[in-house]
Amino acid sequence: MLDLHDREWKEFYLRDIFPDIQRGKRLKTADHIQGSIPYVSSSAINNGVDAFIGNGGKVRKFEECLTLANSGSVGKTFYHSYEFIASDHVTSLKSDKLNKYSYLFIATIVQRLEEKYSFNREINDVRINKEKIVLPVDESGNPDYAFMEQYIKERERQIIQNYIGYIRHDAQIGGGKITPLNQKEWKEFYLCDIFTIRPGKRLTKSNMKSGTTPFIGASDSNNGVTAFVSNTNVSKDSNVLGVNYNGSVVENFYHPYTCIFSDDVKRFALREHNGNEYVYLFMKTVILQQKSKYAYGYKFNEERMQKQMILLPTTANGQPDYDYMEQYVKRLFSALKLQYLQEKVTVAI
Repeated sequence: MLDLHDREWKEFYLRDIFPDIQRGKRLKTADHIQGSIPYVSSSAINNGVDAFIGNGGKVRKFEECLTLANSGSVGKTFYHSYEFIASDHVTSLKSDKLNKYSYLFIATIVQRLEEKYSFNREINDVRINKEKIVLPVDESGNPDYAFMEQYIKERERQIIQNYIGYIRHDAQIGGGKITPLNQKEWKEFYLCDIFTIRPGKRLTKSNMKSGTTPFIGASDSNNGVTAFVSNTNVSKDSNVLGVNYNGSVVENFYHPYTCIFSDDVKRFALREHNGNEYVYLFMKTVILQQKSKYAYGYKFNEERMQKQMILLPTTANGQPDYDYMEQYVKRLFSALKLQYLQEKVTVAI
């Protein structure tokens, strides 16, 4: 394993490491246009993403760089591989010599600047140009970007290996194999007996205000999220399925987070179970089996929802076997995670 203590370290001006240093541009919240481009401000969470917007003019877009918060959460530093719009509260730090791994290495060092600054002492443009950071160097005394890259790759591989061990352990909890679907007893149930069905609320695009709350529309992609808004209304909910009765009819998604729903989407909340990710995802697949019956011209409206029957695995007394549903999806997830991680760890990272 590479060791930080085995290296020579040297001071460098930020401007020498990042030839391209540029401040974001001021954009008032009132001027935000609804969209899907991350808007990065001086937040300490969510990688600095404060909203999703669609502004095209009078903004500054960046990609493949670090952002350093000048104010607010002063010193917070994040790596962005994607295109984003930056507010005037952050500064982009970019170098063509860096990649994902060397950026992540340097980000932790740049963030040490937060120890020097505070809300009342911002990192302005003048101070950025005078700031220095300490980096590992090669035999020529230049920043050793290859070492930084390999160091982060090693740590990433180690984390993946640790997680593989956790997943294997998690997959064994409960003991032995789970009963296959075709060996369970199944029974028909009315949707209205399994779920409380509540409507969404109409919200036109012209009335949408940019924000961070997911707005769920009758889409078949992006988990049904069609916008991020600051609006709120009676459809605000969480830990439910959003089921489309219009648009992409019968498509449905699980929402553990707080969001608001279009009037084209119904909210399904389990009646006899507190509901969790695994049970809801099992139910999602069961409900999707009805998709062939409905279409844009034959809507899955509330009256039809109430009368629609679905097949569910049952317990010995003929009731929905929620514990089985949960365990089945957990085992499926564990198997998929293990497959993904084992493939990833074999790649030279």
